[in-house]
Amino acid sequence: MTNKDHRIINVISNYNPASQKTSKLLIDKLDSKGFQVSSKYDNNAELNICVGGDGAFLRAVHRHKFTNIPFVGINTGHLGFFQEILPENIDTFIEKYIQKDYVVEKIFLVKADVCTKNSCFQLFGVNEIVVKGIQSKVVHLEVFVNGNHLEKFCGDGMIISTPVGSTAYNFSSGGSIIYPSLKTLQLTPLSPISSRAYRSLPNSAVIPGDIEITIKPEYRYENSILIIVDGMEYRYDNITEVNFTIPEKTISKLNFDRNMYWNNLKSKFL
Repeated sequence: MTNKDHRIINVISNYNPASQKTSKLLIDKLDSKGFQVSSKYDNNAELNICVGGDGAFLRAVHRHKFTNIPFVGINTGHLGFFQEILPENIDTFIEKYIQKDYVVEKIFLVKADVCTKNSCFQLFGVNEIVVKGIQSKVVHLEVFVNGNHLEKFCGDGMIISTPVGSTAYNFSSGGSIIYPSLKTLQLTPLSPISSRAYRSLPNSAVIPGDIEITIKPEYRYENSILIIVDGMEYRYDNITEVNFTIPEKTISKLNFDRNMYWNNLKSKFL
């Protein structure tokens, strides 16, 4: 096989010793099957294989700007919702990949248009985008759905999660589990306070994917708002509103077992 015939694969690993050991084994096996693994990330690759835990998967997606190249994960971490392949099953995975015995799943994202008094910024999340107070302060937010005022919220913050993110921070905060193929966003309150001044929903609300969610901080809290995207913090001065939608942009993930999602739910949570 000549160089021009090589099928290029990116192997993306964290620095955990178990991940590094698994990556070396994986690269050797891919090489023996005629694949080419680049020493640096190659935008011409046909597949991204992420070795690590779910955190490593999310970092890889963000680092490579939500590339159109499909992802698949080998789990050397703990939870492994994105990382579905176990290291001991690498040979089976490679053979199934060669035989095209898989389906390509589209993962819906969440987009936040963060508007300040001077400009707007776009952020994209895989699991969730969270609006919280700086230094864990209580926040006061006006929440709108499709332009309709829903609530005057007081509490720790709001999670806006995707279906794949419904089993992450959202689920830990009392939100519902949403099957990944459903095009929805979920609005989940964090420690809501109900009083004469503030009336907050105690539970999450599932919002259709074609409807916009808008969060406006009360004017005196414009500089006390923290935006957290898949665990990464962003701070902007003078935030006036944040608009959440499902963008056209998606990422792709290979699925080698149609029952993996339900098996994951049972093995991780029950």
